[in-house]
Amino acid sequence: MTRAAERGSSADAVECLSHGLLFDNLSQKQLAQLGAICSERFYRKGKAIFAEGEKAEGFFVVCSGRVKVYKVSFDGREQILHIFDAGNILGEVPVFAGSAYPAHAEALTDVKALFIPRNAFIGLLQEDSGLALAMLAVLSRKLRHFAALVESLSLKEVPGRLASYLLYLRERNPAADTVDLDLSKTQLAAVLGTIPETLSRIFSKMVAAGLIEMQGRSIHIKDREGLVALSQGERPG
Repeated sequence: MTRAAERGSSADAVECLSHGLLFDNLSQKQLAQLGAICSERFYRKGKAIFAEGEKAEGFFVVCSGRVKVYKVSFDGREQILHIFDAGNILGEVPVFAGSAYPAHAEALTDVKALFIPRNAFIGLLQEDSGLALAMLAVLSRKLRHFAALVESLSLKEVPGRLASYLLYLRERNPAADTVDLDLSKTQLAAVLGTIPETLSRIFSKMVAAGLIEMQGRSIHIKDREGLVALSQGERPG
C-alpha cells in the first residue's frame, strides 16, 4: 500500500475533526485531545486505504476527497457498500472489537484523512465518557443504514433499489426536485448490485414512465409518488 503519513498540525486536525460526523457535539478541549493523537495521511486516487482482513490498528476521518468501501465476491465482482466523503468516519467498528477490517477501502479521488490509532483512542474513551456516547450514537446510525442496505439488496429488485437511492438523494435537500448523481453510473451500479447496462435501461424506463427527466448527472424528479411506489415494488411503465 503506497501512502504518505505525517504528523499533522494540531489546528488542521481540529478543523477536520470538527466536521466529523462522529464528533459533532464535542468541546474544543475534546477535539484538541483527539487532534493530539491523530496523524495526517494522504492517498492518491485509486490507492488502497485498508484491505479486508487487515488488522484494524485504528480508524480514519476523511478530511477531503471520497472513499469507497467495498467487498469482492468469489467470482471477482465488486459490491460497493458505501461512499464516504469529507466528515465521514470509516474503519471504527473493528477498532473496538480488536478485529480486522471487514471490507476494502480505496480512494476514489485524492484523499486527505486523519488516522486515529486504536490504543490511544481507547485511552481517551476511558477518560471521557462523552466521547464514548458520541461514538455509540454514530454506530447506531450506521447500523440502521447497513440494515436498510441489506434489506434493499436482498428484498428489492434493481428498479426499487434505484428509486430508493434517488429518494435518498432528494431527502438531502427536500425543497428541491432536482438531484445530482454523486457517483458514476459504473459506481452506482456496483452500489445497487447490478451492471451499468441494466442501470441505463432502468433509467430509460423511468424517463419513459414520466417519473424523472435526465440531463447528464442531473435528475429532475417529476413524480415523487411514482418513485415511492417503485421503491416499494412496482415497476415503471
